[in-house]
Amino acid sequence: MTGWVSELYLPAPTSILRIGWEMTTSGEIAVNLQASLQRIAWGYLIGSAAGIGIGLLTGFSRVAEAVGNPLIYSLYPIPKIALLPLIILWLGIGEVSKITIISLGVFFPVVINTYSGVKNVEPLLLKVAVSYRTSRLNIIRKVVLPAALPVIFAGLKLAAGTSLLLLVAAEMIAAKEGIGAMILHYGDLMLTTKLMVGVLVLSLLGLVFNRFLEWVERKLIPWKKAAGQ
Repeated sequence: MTGWVSELYLPAPTSILRIGWEMTTSGEIAVNLQASLQRIAWGYLIGSAAGIGIGLLTGFSRVAEAVGNPLIYSLYPIPKIALLPLIILWLGIGEVSKITIISLGVFFPVVINTYSGVKNVEPLLLKVAVSYRTSRLNIIRKVVLPAALPVIFAGLKLAAGTSLLLLVAAEMIAAKEGIGAMILHYGDLMLTTKLMVGVLVLSLLGLVFNRFLEWVERKLIPWKKAAGQ
């Protein structure tokens, strides 16, 4: 506002809000946001479902643990963004490659946290369940999964941030629509204010995802709040 810094480098917050409102009313934000939300929704759901399923399996089965854990922990340190060119080579530049890279980024924090949650279940709970001669499926469904849920949700929250990072990376490399593609486009044109609008949208998305996961956590784990955890 004082003119000490050029808007080319750092637009005023009022300018960002004004341009953001114009982009919203014109429908530009909605079109790009819809494309991004579809990708991140599919990627997050697939990655988290696979992570929870395999995490439960490796945590509950010694055979699965012996086979799966070395593979999981050897692949986890690889930056998923580094795999993006390879995935595009294998799957093309369409939606499948974008959803796949997001799923991979979500999978690893969820599977590791799920495994840790299962391994830290109170042994006494398992002994009581076994003493009632209940099936393994019931033990997992009624004892292991509820006890591991707080740790699983910690992994889901970490994965939410990772999914946004990979979404932007994938859209910047191979997408015509999406928040990441919009940011790259306006960066190339040196339209910094519109670029900052895209960054603001991503920030709000991260906040919304976190609040939504906290709401789901309160619904699924009411005893956590009651216990003061």
